[in-house]
Amino acid sequence: MADWTPARWGSSDPKSLELVRQTPINCLLIEERNWSAEFNRAAAEAGIATVAVGPFNAARLKELGFTGAAVDGDASDAAGLTVIQLGLRTSMRFNTGAPVVGTVQGVWPGINQTEAEIKAMPSGAPWIDTNSGFLRFVRAAAGKAEVWIANRPPEKGVIPVSRYIQAIADSAIVGARWVVALDADFEKRLLARDAKALADWSRIGQAMRFFEDHKDWKRMPPYGQLAIVQDIDSGGLISGGILDMIAAKHTPVRAVVARDLSRERMQGAKMAVNVYPAQTGDAGKQILRDFTRGGGTLLTAPPGWKFPPQRPGQIKLDDKEVEKIDSIWKEVNSMTGRHNLGARLFNVSSVLSSLAGPESGKPLVLWLVNYSDYDVENVAAHLLGKYAKATLHQPGAEPRKIDIYETEEGSGVDVDKLHSLAALVFE
Repeated sequence: MADWTPARWGSSDPKSLELVRQTPINCLLIEERNWSAEFNRAAAEAGIATVAVGPFNAARLKELGFTGAAVDGDASDAAGLTVIQLGLRTSMRFNTGAPVVGTVQGVWPGINQTEAEIKAMPSGAPWIDTNSGFLRFVRAAAGKAEVWIANRPPEKGVIPVSRYIQAIADSAIVGARWVVALDADFEKRLLARDAKALADWSRIGQAMRFFEDHKDWKRMPPYGQLAIVQDIDSGGLISGGILDMIAAKHTPVRAVVARDLSRERMQGAKMAVNVYPAQTGDAGKQILRDFTRGGGTLLTAPPGWKFPPQRPGQIKLDDKEVEKIDSIWKEVNSMTGRHNLGARLFNVSSVLSSLAGPESGKPLVLWLVNYSDYDVENVAAHLLGKYAKATLHQPGAEPRKIDIYETEEGSGVDVDKLHSLAALVFE
């Protein structure tokens, strides 16, 4: 299951598997209306797993030849079927030994602007809706389990292929997987072999293949000198919180789950934020005291401050809740200031990034995702430490060596043009 690349599929026609084989997709989530023993047999022969979405009945699903089932709730009578828990964020459970931790709830990634309202990042650039902060926390909490987010695209409007690529990359750059799901119009045209739909499907497959070809990078731990200590009760399962605010400034950050706080998890950090001190037990408080005695800078929430409780079905902070955490954000912003905590980026107002690598910092992978519909030019990245080699990887292009120059903090590179997504590898 660690190598399953999932997608929702809206056909029971075995011939539609020809489209699947054009991509790295090897696991299909299928709604009850499309359940078919014939389709499942053909998928199994092609090496493609099929996962039932709908009423859970182990005997029936085994009779139909399903590999597994996606459920929200108890599936103790799985009878040999692979079970994937895909429910609401608030029903997610960790440390269960399950191979996949997932949810069906997510924001639709991208820059969302209307004539009436333009939201802004803390830096003043357009706000980017993203699941990456939430997924950073979940990946930290999930241990060795794979992390899936199975949200669907918006029901209304025409969705350009670039938004699908952004949704794939939004999850992949933090080590998770989006369960690919097409809007109804795109799916209908694709199954009818419409020429434009086929071309767009090819681009989606290319973006997926880019990440699957570099699984070792995707599975690297987050790298950076800033740690955010939080838990479910302090906003770990909500988008638009502290982790997203920090990522919007392109500050490398890693989530540390409060209940799992240890000296090992704080290794390499020079700054830390404890979002909700009341949830940190005596052992955790001692670890953070030792962290500051060792020269680390620690920011804690004001005394008596408590994160707004997550409401059933809630996935984003509302305006009043954003106002409540604004004081913490201002302190974080002041603390990090102009420090380079692993990497600093320039000319990236429509871009989000993620830095990954071993504790030694070599090699490092800097993921870049462009959420706009135009190319971004003259991107600059300044890394801590000295590096001898930098290589630019982009979907559909040959790897290209990038010149490295010295900076006050270490090493710098310039990328002349960023299309949809890229990975900069420093060695």
